[in-house]
Amino acid sequence: MSAAQQASSVARERRIPSSRQTPAAWTCSILTQVRTTLAYFARPVHLIRTYDRRNLQPDLMAGLTIAILALPQAIAFALIAELPPHVGLYSAIAGSIVGGLWGSSDQLQTGPTNTTSLLVLSVLLTIAIPDTPEYLQAAGIMALMVGVFRLVMGLARLGILVNFVSGAVVVGFTAGAGILIFVNQLRTLLRLNIPSSPMLDQTIVSLIAHITETHWPSLLIGGGTIILVLFLRKVSRRLPAPLISMAVAALAVGLLGLDAGGVRIVGELPKGLPPLAQLPITDWSLMQKLLTGSLAVAAIGLVESMSIARVISGKTGQQLDSNQEFVGQGLANIVSGIFTGYACSGSFTRSIVNFNAGARTGIASVFAGLFVLFAMLALAPLAAWVPLAALSGVLILTAYGLIDRQVMARIWYSGHGDRAIMVVTLLATLVLPLQFAVLTGIALSLIYYLKRTSTPQVRPVLPDDSFRHFEYQPDKPQCTQLGIIEILGDLYFGATNHIEESIRANLERNPDQRYLLLRMHTVENCDISGINALESIVRTYRERDGDVYLVRVNQPALYLMRTTGFYEYLGADHFLDPDEAISHLFYRVIDPAICVYECPVRAFIECQDLPKQTYPHEVRFDADISPDDVPAVGAQALWSELREETPPQIIDVREPREFNRGHIPGAHLIPLPTLLERMDQVPSTHPVVIVCRGGRRSTRATALLRERGYSNVRVLRGGMIAWERERLLEAVE
Repeated sequence: MSAAQQASSVARERRIPSSRQTPAAWTCSILTQVRTTLAYFARPVHLIRTYDRRNLQPDLMAGLTIAILALPQAIAFALIAELPPHVGLYSAIAGSIVGGLWGSSDQLQTGPTNTTSLLVLSVLLTIAIPDTPEYLQAAGIMALMVGVFRLVMGLARLGILVNFVSGAVVVGFTAGAGILIFVNQLRTLLRLNIPSSPMLDQTIVSLIAHITETHWPSLLIGGGTIILVLFLRKVSRRLPAPLISMAVAALAVGLLGLDAGGVRIVGELPKGLPPLAQLPITDWSLMQKLLTGSLAVAAIGLVESMSIARVISGKTGQQLDSNQEFVGQGLANIVSGIFTGYACSGSFTRSIVNFNAGARTGIASVFAGLFVLFAMLALAPLAAWVPLAALSGVLILTAYGLIDRQVMARIWYSGHGDRAIMVVTLLATLVLPLQFAVLTGIALSLIYYLKRTSTPQVRPVLPDDSFRHFEYQPDKPQCTQLGIIEILGDLYFGATNHIEESIRANLERNPDQRYLLLRMHTVENCDISGINALESIVRTYRERDGDVYLVRVNQPALYLMRTTGFYEYLGADHFLDPDEAISHLFYRVIDPAICVYECPVRAFIECQDLPKQTYPHEVRFDADISPDDVPAVGAQALWSELREETPPQIIDVREPREFNRGHIPGAHLIPLPTLLERMDQVPSTHPVVIVCRGGRRSTRATALLRERGYSNVRVLRGGMIAWERERLLEAVE
């Protein structure tokens, strides 16, 4: 290997950090990962060790408040899933205790919810018949699978994924779920003997076909419950209206013996602790059937839970750990499935009540679960008389509340993307199996996110009227030589094509711009595809005898530019100070003569004091002239001709200050205004080469001279820029 090759190899090694790790570093990394994982499971230890005794009374009272609300909800939500009431209570107990101990949010309340129950029903109806052991076992297996999915996502630190699901998905699905619950509960309210169906159209057809079979006592009980709940809410929002209303309905059934007249009741609840479920955990066929539905329940539950937690944390200022919350939600579902419960999630209603009741820590949810357990054991005989029609009445009101018209209106007017996601998710919820509706909404949300990030704004900017800030001003003309473009987004593989096309489109609109200043202050992430795109853009401008400069490059992107060699490729002097960039480019890069003689735009503060030259009326200097319209000679060829016995005469049409900075030996300085007025200074027989800085002025001057009969005139292709690029100026000196 030569010395040059060795030096190059060393330079590359210095630029590119090694990905190899020593055994000690590898072991340390593994131990760190293990400690982090164990910390997720040790959350209760941390919670108890740091518990402030002053929080005991607020947590205790909040737990009691939640238990009063959770008791009727757990029974009612189990009814949505076509599960026995005690299954809902077991889920409320397990979800509340485990979610409170292992979750991240201090106020998030975990247990059965409307949307989860409806999803469970939609999935289980395709596998088993309600009120059968197979149906109950499938619900337990589903809870385990949902828990495992959430737990794995938390341990894999995938909590950030919920950020990529639009809130419009939850709003659209929740509204659709409200409609489905409302329609499905009509059959219980009317006590119609029709089968459960996850499809809205089938349920509506069955309701219409059997409407004449309405059981009027059940309808009166359910309707009376709805009226009583609304009345109690009007009296005071603090009253547990659903619990009181169902107690009144149970009392009426018991005293009047309405159960003997056909009014269906909950029936006797188990009096013992939640038993261990006998689950077929080796039934792979069953798990395969539950796979898609479990993924949907896991996904929508996590998005819903984190959304609720963030709403509350915005009021409390708590710092949430989404991965820890995933672990808590996963363990809550696993324990629920083990103890004869079903899938659970964070409840918006109970969480808000928990917050308003003064809950300080997750211990409040633990107290709530224990109170529900006590109530189940103590009040089991009384709960047996609760009529199913009363539960349906409560659920119908709850379903109506799920359709949040104010939030839907805000999303409708917020923009096309969120509006489309909400509407599509809502319609998919009504016409598709729910698990596919959820996944459709999530997929659409991700597609919308990818579309937005892959098409960042790439726009030309100009100084404002005070010349202090750069703004997007499409109505103002750009500088004819320098384009200033800002990239508002990340420069990653999904966005590179759009960014390149946008910059090239701007170049097509402004073909005379040979220089580009890229403002990259909002480019937080850049990958190798972004580097390749930048290299392509630089090549495009350099092929036009121009160049590219960068300002405000963030450190992560700058680090990648250094390690990939782009920093050296572009040149360290092309990374400019943002406060000095325009001055540097104006005085050292762009051609000021073009600003004086050709450009009518005064884009920068440096342009304001420039004189505006005029030309004789008969000279059409600003006409479009292509470099191909005049004969030209390259820099190397001209260098060779200057070494001959009869070299051509060089006429430099630049300004004196440009000429004094460097020129071709033997060149005669005739500034362009002087040349246009006194063309007789140009020899008509001896070979002549016209030179300027970049070839623009010399091309037009040569064209005008040839129009006047000077056939001996050529132009130096690329001007002094090309001459300097070939290092001929240094060679002469």
